[in-house]
Amino acid sequence: MVVIMKPGFTQSQLEEAIRNMEQGGVKVMVSQGTETTILGAEGDAGRLDEEKLSQLPGVERVMRVTEPYKKANRKYHPDDSVISIGDGVAIGGRRLAVIAGPCSVESEAQITGVARAVKAAGAAALRGGAYKPRTSPYAFQGMGTQGIDLLLEAKEETGLPIVTELMSPDQIPLFEEKVDVVQIGARNMQNFDLLKKVGKMSKPILLKRGLSSTVEEWLMSAEYIMAGGNPNVILCERGIRTFETYTRNTLDLSAVLAVKRQSHLPVVVDPSHACGKAWMVERMSLAAVAAGADGLIIEVHNDPKNALCDGAQSITPDDFAALMPKLARLAECVGRTL
Repeated sequence: MVVIMKPGFTQSQLEEAIRNMEQGGVKVMVSQGTETTILGAEGDAGRLDEEKLSQLPGVERVMRVTEPYKKANRKYHPDDSVISIGDGVAIGGRRLAVIAGPCSVESEAQITGVARAVKAAGAAALRGGAYKPRTSPYAFQGMGTQGIDLLLEAKEETGLPIVTELMSPDQIPLFEEKVDVVQIGARNMQNFDLLKKVGKMSKPILLKRGLSSTVEEWLMSAEYIMAGGNPNVILCERGIRTFETYTRNTLDLSAVLAVKRQSHLPVVVDPSHACGKAWMVERMSLAAVAAGADGLIIEVHNDPKNALCDGAQSITPDDFAALMPKLARLAECVGRTL
């Protein structure tokens, strides 16, 4: 249930509404937007007297909320969230953020060189995997803590915030100290014990959609993180598993629109993992911007043919530099900037 206050309500009227809700056995979440103030009921709202609440001075109307997610719900938080990721970079709002870099960190020369190239082309942040969840146990699993250190060296040289994937609760202290944005990968989207623990972190969380997850399941995973105390969640559509085998996954751009209607959280799109083919990345990136995404996360590698991970879906720094002006021109058409 949410209680929507009238414009010009007084502080005493607000306190009275909160007191009445708390007497019904719920916690009250206050969301003050630019035009509307909303009181959201957390817990079992079955005991709340909807008619009584609607008649309180200062209350405009009362709405029942059927969705199981609350903190991620736009009804509780009508204004779009803008998530700061450090160094003056934010995701959400009018400016699009492009995160770029290799699937995995392979060497100092590789990650630093790519970081310099994507920075020069206009990227807002650097991605790179230090720990890699792979389908095969024999595939390259990443450089671990050494990879984190190399990402930090690239950050020191370029100033780009770093985004990398966390796989285990044991890694949380390291990531809390050194990483700007903590990525939770598609395979861990419903690892609820892990979500509870990252909910206690202070860093922004980039939550990738699971391979076979519905929009509601995705938002419920975000709810786990937010319920733990961390409101800084960025959602990432990275393709879902369908019957189609031509592409690696199926990019679900309708999910961008669905999520932004249901939730205030920013949404970025990963066209690289969605398609699995480098030649598709440019057009799918443009389509994502047209669909209303708040940003992109694109795999860029200096030598895709010899990449240790996902080379087939990685574009070169030159390709990335050619893409960015096209994204900037399209952004203007949909009322955004790059």
